[in-house]
Amino acid sequence: MKISSYIKKYWYMYTFAIVCMIIATGLDMLSPQILKHIIDDVIVGGKINLLTTFLLIILGIGVGRAVFGYFKELLFDSVSSKIGADIRRKLFNHVQGLSLDYFDKNNTGELMSRLKDDVDKVWAGVGFIGMLVVEIVIHISLALYGMFSLSPVLTIIPLVAMPIVAFFSIKMEKKLDNIYEEISEENAKLNLVAQENLAGVRTVKAFAREKFEISKFLSHNKRYYELNMRQSKVLIKYNPYFQFITRLLPVTVIVAGGFLVIKDDLSLGSLGAFAEYANNIVWPMEMLGWLFNDLASATASTKRINKIMKEAPTVVTREDAIPHENTSGDITFNNVSFAVNDVNILKDISFHLEQGKTLGIMGATGSGKTSVINLLQRFYETTEGEINLDGINIKDLSLYDLRKSMALVMQDVFLFSDTVNENVKMGNRPLLDDQEVIHALDNAQATDFIERMDNQYETIIGERGVGLSGGQKQRISIARALAKKTPILIMDDSTSALDMETEHLIQKSLNDLSDTTKIIIAHRISAVRNADEIIFLEDGAIAERGTHESLLEKKGLYYQTFMAQYGDYLEDASLAV
Repeated sequence: MKISSYIKKYWYMYTFAIVCMIIATGLDMLSPQILKHIIDDVIVGGKINLLTTFLLIILGIGVGRAVFGYFKELLFDSVSSKIGADIRRKLFNHVQGLSLDYFDKNNTGELMSRLKDDVDKVWAGVGFIGMLVVEIVIHISLALYGMFSLSPVLTIIPLVAMPIVAFFSIKMEKKLDNIYEEISEENAKLNLVAQENLAGVRTVKAFAREKFEISKFLSHNKRYYELNMRQSKVLIKYNPYFQFITRLLPVTVIVAGGFLVIKDDLSLGSLGAFAEYANNIVWPMEMLGWLFNDLASATASTKRINKIMKEAPTVVTREDAIPHENTSGDITFNNVSFAVNDVNILKDISFHLEQGKTLGIMGATGSGKTSVINLLQRFYETTEGEINLDGINIKDLSLYDLRKSMALVMQDVFLFSDTVNENVKMGNRPLLDDQEVIHALDNAQATDFIERMDNQYETIIGERGVGLSGGQKQRISIARALAKKTPILIMDDSTSALDMETEHLIQKSLNDLSDTTKIIIAHRISAVRNADEIIFLEDGAIAERGTHESLLEKKGLYYQTFMAQYGDYLEDASLAV
């Protein structure tokens, strides 16, 4: 991301704004000349009749300055707002396009800081701060020209003062550059801690970790405070230099100019005008330190944004992707393996799932069950082997066509801060009406508790489904997948928080989807027992496969899981007989 490209894009607005700035500043620089004539012609020369004319000119200068100053501010604010919005949109779109492995390595707080704080600083840099930098250059240039026209000798004084101020400004900016980098990083960590605690407030309270989390937050807050104090100390250290030079400049000009007036080398009016010009370049010199400070911050923010923009997704759609809109749902895994950082997650996984059939996947935690789904949806790429959808390698399909053919009920349920209705419509919003939403919720056994809410289907359920139980969130998530009406339905341990009766009713609804290919990942036998095939994973490999009955006959891992879940019940039943 090059800031210069955005400036080129809106060059016409910047040009018009700078023209308005030059006119406004030029009018401002006429005031000392009018002051010169008032002193020399009216006060010293006694031409009282000219006073009214000069006062009207001053009034006209004031009006013109206000009008052109208004358009200058308006244009700079408009163009910087456009650039800020463009950068934020581009950055957000880029982040959305990154693969999941990027989010595995980077925290939410840092990304939030880049999208909000850093873009705001760049926004200021191309807007208000940039405007002041340009204005200062124009202002000082015109002021020096006015000074030189009055007295080339006196002009030496500000020409000596300005490089000294610039020297201290550059020195201060170099010290602040590293501090800004650290402040931004610590701000990201502070955001992360706050975000995690607010999202996980129930967990914090359940484990009575309030004191620990407060202590952790305060440690980052203290570090953030210390870094800001370091910044303040740098500013405090250099600010007296700026103050001293800018206060000394007008005094030196008046004293030196006074000698020239006494020697008749300079008129009293010219000295007054020169002193006015000297006062006019005081505020730009005083602001140099502050502007360098903010420009350093904007530059550091640009570097951090560019760091993200340079990240490339590891999973992309091929340019010659095969169009595939009408998916039937036939899935094949051919000797698929998957590794992360040389650690094997899946090893030589093969199965064929025909359209309308159901595959159950079981295994202990960490056995690789969810990784099968991650690879099928191309959240990650396979290390070896290939996955085919309707006989086509999924790498030859566009990510959009691939993922729109599947509805996924994730293990970690996420509901957006919106109404129940909108959350269910998420998968296929343009094509779903309210009756279809209600039908999907009914199949997911969610209508009973939703209709007991005050606003029913228009109830705002909040970030991450705040206010709902785990089972209620799972049912809305299932309804969201059912409403999408895709050829493939994937359920990743999505009934774990439901009671057996509710799970059984949902299973009946799923059985009615005879043309839908289903993959059900579960720890419960009840969730997969009716599947056409069940594979049992152990350490990333298929340890057992078959139907429910055949796997029980093998008396292996599946049988052991069955007995762990139903052994007591079977024993009680046999005793009752």
